[in-house]
Amino acid sequence: MRLTIFWERMADHFGAAYADSFARDHVMAELGGRTVNEALDAGWEAKDVWRAVCTAMGVPADKR
Repeated sequence: MRLTIFWERMADHFGAAYADSFARDHVMAELGGRTVNEALDAGWEAKDVWRAVCTAMGVPADKR
């Protein structure tokens, strides 16, 4: 998954403003105690980060 697609999905699910805040501030166990931004910066694949967000936040199957 390209980062542009990842950020489009984040904005679609959370709204543009909250997607940025969530990615910066929300620490997730599914990402090893990292935020979305930290996981991406650490080299995690965008598709794996998106899957973790979907699992943690209950993103509907049709938006995964």
